Amino acid sequence: MGRKLLLEHINEPGIETFDVYRQKGGYRAVEKALKTMSPDDVVEEVKKSGLRGRGGAGFPTGMKWSFLAKPEGVARYLVCNGDESEPGTFKDRYLMTHIPHALIEGMIVSSYALGANTSYIYVRGEMMPQIRILEKAIEEAKAAGFLGNNILGTGYNLEIYVQPGGGAYICGEETALLESLEGKRGNPRIKPPFPAIAGLYGCPTVVNNVESIASIVPIVNDGGEEYAKIGIERSTGTKLISASGNINKPGVYEIELGVPVEEFIYSDEYCGGIANGKRLKALVAGGSSVPILPANLISKTVTGNPRLMTYESLADGGFQTGTMLGSGGFIVFDEDQCIVRNTWNFARFYHHESCGQCSPCREGTGWMEKVLHKIEHGHGTMEDIDLLWDIQRKIEGNTICPLGDAAAWPVAAAIRHFRDEFEWHVLNPQESQTRNYGLAHYADPLATVVQ
Repeated sequence: MGRKLLLEHINEPGIETFDVYRQKGGYRAVEKALKTMSPDDVVEEVKKSGLRGRGGAGFPTGMKWSFLAKPEGVARYLVCNGDESEPGTFKDRYLMTHIPHALIEGMIVSSYALGANTSYIYVRGEMMPQIRILEKAIEEAKAAGFLGNNILGTGYNLEIYVQPGGGAYICGEETALLESLEGKRGNPRIKPPFPAIAGLYGCPTVVNNVESIASIVPIVNDGGEEYAKIGIERSTGTKLISASGNINKPGVYEIELGVPVEEFIYSDEYCGGIANGKRLKALVAGGSSVPILPANLISKTVTGNPRLMTYESLADGGFQTGTMLGSGGFIVFDEDQCIVRNTWNFARFYHHESCGQCSPCREGTGWMEKVLHKIEHGHGTMEDIDLLWDIQRKIEGNTICPLGDAAAWPVAAAIRHFRDEFEWHVLNPQESQTRNYGLAHYADPLATVVQ
């Protein structure tokens, strides 16, 4: 049984309330940080922990904090990104629903470390129940003296506000989120300047994911070095994984980074194996935007090493034979699933969610959706497959924000690893409407030898 830092008390009755959370050791990190540590001390512990952003990018959190500009007399802000919109990812919503005070406590400690006196939690607009839960948690924390003026008599002041988002995937990008928070259309900003220099209202700002901020609590309580002992290599600590698809036990799991992917899929502690006795065909490991992998690249890397649930191991082989841990949106596909249909479905999402600011993304996502629709519905040609490859290549790297990349990568990986399935759709237009291509050779042992 792996160690739990965030979800240890998740099944405790009433853990969503201040009183029960406090009984289980809640808000100790606030007391420790505000009474015994300087803001710089907290930042140093986060650096020692090796914590990497849990929203998808995996950038070192302590390093991100250290970039924050500190001009005299200028306000600084902490903004929590709760706009969880990545298809396949629902762990932040789970955390906000069931243990909201973990996020509030993390917000207080992080705001103190950054010198912020006003902080915001930006939550996807459709998540109204979670917004109400967080607002109640803030009220409880304030009534207990952990928010407001002169917290715990330390002279530190902090107010936290919950802001409903615009219901747009693009607002998960940090600068688009800041634009939306300011009351504007959620279009990404051109960088530089980066938010650490000119963010919310033109002031120095740090934007962190829900899970990232909640992870600050155990780091402060136990120390950064203790946190860094969990996990392996540069993937330290624990990670929340949203597991879905054709598995026996879908849900949110907290793992110690370094668990083998095969163990995560098949062990009773986690996903419990493929549902209905089927075989594994493919996996999206980190949310819809990361490259999909066929079964034979999931358990082992091309070099023969076990594939682990870490940033490094999942990325082993680059995009040719690897993928990304991303936001931890773990989607499992069995032998009956159609890769073409799934890729079209993802493309529909990215076309719908493109803000339209950049031509390659605005035009390219719609074009990819149309071509994939054509292939999936029995009207495709071989030239369409090459056209898709060309379109995604011209989107990737040519947009202001990563949404263009997020739209391009699933298409590129699907063609790279499952091209024969696309060709089968083209060559068998009528048959493809009544049955799926199946497992084919996607689980065959790898014959590749790395020199």
